[in-house]
Amino acid sequence: MSFTTADVVKLRKVSGAGMMDCKNALKDAEGDFERALEIIREKGKLIANKRADRDAAEGVALAKVTGDAKYGAIVVLNCETDFVAKNESYVAFAEKILDAALENKVESLEALKAIELDGKSIESLVTEQTGVTGEKLDLSYFKCLADEAVVPYIHPGNKLATLVSFNKTAQEQVGKDVAMQIAAMAPVAVDEDSIPQAEIDKELAFATEKYRNEGKPEAMIEKIALGSLNKWYKDVTLLNQAYVKDNKMSIKDFLKQSDAELTVTAFDRYSLNA
Repeated sequence: MSFTTADVVKLRKVSGAGMMDCKNALKDAEGDFERALEIIREKGKLIANKRADRDAAEGVALAKVTGDAKYGAIVVLNCETDFVAKNESYVAFAEKILDAALENKVESLEALKAIELDGKSIESLVTEQTGVTGEKLDLSYFKCLADEAVVPYIHPGNKLATLVSFNKTAQEQVGKDVAMQIAAMAPVAVDEDSIPQAEIDKELAFATEKYRNEGKPEAMIEKIALGSLNKWYKDVTLLNQAYVKDNKMSIKDFLKQSDAELTVTAFDRYSLNA
């Protein structure tokens, strides 16, 4: 069975594979379009298996919220090279996955991978895209937040994304500023109450031992160590961090300046460069 240039173009449009890959697939399938499509898909699986040990360290980290801004998600789609990560069709594919997460309001990576798009699971589509890009792809990370208000932020370049939830609707710029604060300062918890006691005890023990080794007076060590612990809180907890746009106030003060009852309930941050 023969095939035409129009068949090649059609296969490229349907599969997203390169022109030569489509031409070769049609040739191997003797012009049978459906069989050629299967060959493209099988090639994707073959390449995925061959590249299973490759490091998919590049990619995109994207964040977005639903129309009512009460649910948001971060997805990370990895690839091997920055060249592929910057490709418009690759970014569009990642955005399609993120949109599916929002539409279905999934709560786990496994649930996201199981969603069907165009009759196939997202996990299968990721494998097929390996055949299109020629690189190992990996849908490696997913996180969602739900509350009265959720705000996303994507740093230019799609390498860093954050998501922050609030107990009530915040002014647009306030929400964005907090999301950007998370991107810039990488806090590890909302406040001191959000840190496991074991971590606090470890930090306090570290400070106590440090000042004892420095020869500080024993009667003063506990007070100095507690002071060090409070400084640590200011470094690692979002609400206690100095606001990057005005370091004379904390994020907690910045929020109260906008609304006395407004506070952060949760956040997430993912960086491909970390």
